[in-house]
Amino acid sequence: MALLHFSERLKQLRSERKLTQGQVAMMVGVTRSTLSTYENQTRCPSYDILVSLSRVYGVSTDYLLCKEDRQYIDITGLSEEESAAIRQMVYLLQKSKK
Repeated sequence: MALLHFSERLKQLRSERKLTQGQVAMMVGVTRSTLSTYENQTRCPSYDILVSLSRVYGVSTDYLLCKEDRQYIDITGLSEEESAAIRQMVYLLQKSKK
């Protein structure tokens, strides 16, 4: 996948999670119209809002800013056995793509 622009990445993440602009805006503490300006390249979010967006979408700020194309999965709270099972699944999926 080619690297996207920040605004495209925001739209992509929101769409993948089947969220409305209003829902995301409420989660990060801005208005729907403000979120729309981020998605339309009219305005950039503050650092605090950027961090909030990354938490809402479960991605790093680097991923959100299109500095990297790598996604991370938060497995906090899972047992060691559950964590190992997820790592194994990811390994097998990546191996099958090679």
